[in-house]
Amino acid sequence: MPIDPSDHDPSAPRPGGPPATTPGARPPPIERTRFGGSQRRGRADDDDAPVSRSDLSKGPQELLEHRASRVNWQVLVTSALVILAFSVWAIVIPDEARVAMKAAVDWIALNLGWYYVLTVTLVIGFVLWVALSKEGNVRLGPDHSRPQYGLTTWVAMLFAAGVGIDMLFYSVTGPVVQYLYPPSGDGATAAAMQDAVVWTMFHYGVAGWAMYALLGMAMGYFAYRWGMPLSIRAALYPLLGKRVRGPLGDGISIIALVGTVFGVATSMGIGVVLLSVGFSLIFGLPAGLGLQIALVVGAVVLTIAATTSGVDRGIRWIAELNLWSAVAMMVYILVTGQTAFLLNALVENIGRFMMTMPARTLQTFAYEPNGAEWMGGWTLFFWAFWLAWGPFVGVFLARISRGRTLREFVIAAITAPVLCDFIIVSLFGNSALFQVLQGNTSFAELAVASPEQGWYALLAMFPGAMFLIGLATLSGLLFYLTSANSGAMVMSNFSASIPDPSQDGPKWLRVFWAVLTAVLTVAMLLAGGVTTMEYATLIFALPVTVIAYLVMASFHKVLRMERAEREGQVLHRRSIAPIGGHVPERSWKQRLEQMRSYPTLEQADRFLDRAVRPALDDVSAEFRNQGYDVEQSSMTNEHGIAEPVLRVSMESFRAFHYQVAVVEAPVPMFSGRMSRETDVYYRLEVFTQTGSGGYDLMGLTKQQVIDDVLERYEAHLAFLTVSTERDTASVLTPSILPADELSAVPRDAGDVQDLGDEGK
Repeated sequence: MPIDPSDHDPSAPRPGGPPATTPGARPPPIERTRFGGSQRRGRADDDDAPVSRSDLSKGPQELLEHRASRVNWQVLVTSALVILAFSVWAIVIPDEARVAMKAAVDWIALNLGWYYVLTVTLVIGFVLWVALSKEGNVRLGPDHSRPQYGLTTWVAMLFAAGVGIDMLFYSVTGPVVQYLYPPSGDGATAAAMQDAVVWTMFHYGVAGWAMYALLGMAMGYFAYRWGMPLSIRAALYPLLGKRVRGPLGDGISIIALVGTVFGVATSMGIGVVLLSVGFSLIFGLPAGLGLQIALVVGAVVLTIAATTSGVDRGIRWIAELNLWSAVAMMVYILVTGQTAFLLNALVENIGRFMMTMPARTLQTFAYEPNGAEWMGGWTLFFWAFWLAWGPFVGVFLARISRGRTLREFVIAAITAPVLCDFIIVSLFGNSALFQVLQGNTSFAELAVASPEQGWYALLAMFPGAMFLIGLATLSGLLFYLTSANSGAMVMSNFSASIPDPSQDGPKWLRVFWAVLTAVLTVAMLLAGGVTTMEYATLIFALPVTVIAYLVMASFHKVLRMERAEREGQVLHRRSIAPIGGHVPERSWKQRLEQMRSYPTLEQADRFLDRAVRPALDDVSAEFRNQGYDVEQSSMTNEHGIAEPVLRVSMESFRAFHYQVAVVEAPVPMFSGRMSRETDVYYRLEVFTQTGSGGYDLMGLTKQQVIDDVLERYEAHLAFLTVSTERDTASVLTPSILPADELSAVPRDAGDVQDLGDEGK
């Protein structure tokens, strides 16, 4: 049920109060109000970051200059020029471009390797903290929202969106290289064998999906729970306030967009290098740069066709087909290959990964002579790859995860797709290592020197080689198309202002980004192929690390607000006895009647007229008599019923919101009713700004409804008390009130508690 999170205009005059703050004027001092507490009118500066949930609820209005979708030309033009300039540079003078990027990567690996490692470690720790904390129950949407997609479809889309064809590329060459040339110790030893596959599993494991989970849950939270756009800048609103709408926000979007384009282009480039070998084997085409460019052009055409069909059609269909083709390929390799060895190795690899993951996560090889070189070519490249892909995959994951809890989102993201990655890497990697252990040195040399040739050389060793090569090429093509489709859609979203999180950028913009990404891919192929792509990814992912830190700080701030609200409700329940304003229990006759009553839509509407609306009218009248700023309105639902809304404005604090909504529910089969005329019935649930309270007003008396309004109002005041006390001042999150004023915040509903029989 949509809830209007907007607050009253702080610049509007309040009846019975002094004039509100005008733009540019000095903010008025703290003053005593009719609530018996202290409040401050608005923020000292309209550009300040939100310091309360009331400020946060204004985000949808402050982030959007226009309510309709529109292209952000500053972001679009600037990002496109950066990418085009790099592409022209790489095409015109490829040798100089390659040398310059190599020098930049060497400097980063030597001087900033620790920074990449520390950043990824903190991201993993943060998302685990969110999932395991009490705030893990918060949903990506209102409290009553539920997932849009079934579990199987959702996991398939998680897997397909975040896994690229590059994993197939490195699944053979990675283990072979780590066995022959490990980062420490001697190569071709038993110790190197134990770690060979585990290093590749580590690079495709929790680290990348933790980055996706961080950005995905942050963007999804603000979009679906607070009604803000699905974007990085919205996730930073609690830190930066309205500044995210201007040049600062544009700069953030440009960094995220450029990083995304380079990440997707790198995956596409690695993909066409690999697929060109498969097409050459299947169709007898000459392998080389010409075939690779032709595949890029063909993939752009397919990407445009699929992308313009939207998430629920083209991209969803490709994601599910991608998953099943990968499953078929893995089953074939397992059944026709060294089954016992592969299963034993898989179990051992997963166990060793779990035991050594903490040490590997913080490993920098500071004591190894060539540690920086190895880190730059492997771990740092993959960390940069995941950072570059983070905004793109994060938006896509948020787009398909509305209604999931934060805990469900994080746990699923770092387990289900990661386990799929492990299976693919382990089966391919150990199949390759088995050949090396049998003395197949020519294959080992080929896998190291030409990974794409080595991957297909391994497939050719299985029975029914051409069938497996065709299946693997199809699976690789679907991996490629899924990443390209998702990337084009997300790039269009980053370069546009879209108020509705369920909508995507215009089709022409998706086509534009698909074409521009293809141009960049070709440029990097001309400048040196996969190696140049790795260099570019490592360089352009560096600014994205700043976004990761800002998002963690921003999301931590709003989770403190969620905790304050929850603990405020707990405080309220503990104070029920002295306050005496609890919701009266239903009489035994009311309870029995409710057990067998399943109202129709017409009956729910009549009850609104008979009990709920008169109760809210009486409460509103008494609030106004006592000087409160009250607004009564209604919201028409999809059935044409006007749902009553009561709103008490509280100036710089979050307003009290009480809405009675008609909610459809299934009739239980085990009910006490003797027969059923319908499969559904209708409840009258109470909604606050964060969703449904989870209870039904049907069957209550007018007085009981009045008591419920006061109960919810007391809970709101208790929330304000706790949230104010917990809002600790810091550089990023200044306190709402000065320390000497915190004790004056209202703790009960004393002024309205005695409404009692007057509302009958």
